[in-house]
Amino acid sequence: MTIELKVPNLACSACVKTVTQAIQSVDAAAQVSADTKTKQVSIVTNAPEAAIKTAITTAGYTAD
Repeated sequence: MTIELKVPNLACSACVKTVTQAIQSVDAAAQVSADTKTKQVSIVTNAPEAAIKTAITTAGYTAD
């Protein structure tokens, strides 16, 4: 399943790396693509959306 999230404080490549690692801590096989300009993160995963959002929040980012 693909999850599309808006992460307003996604500012740079280091942010993308941190968010990607947080998501992959929930689902190691997750495919993550993020755009710092649009603040959109697209995740292909089998993990529940709530778990993905929790991981992003725990990493210090907001996920809508």
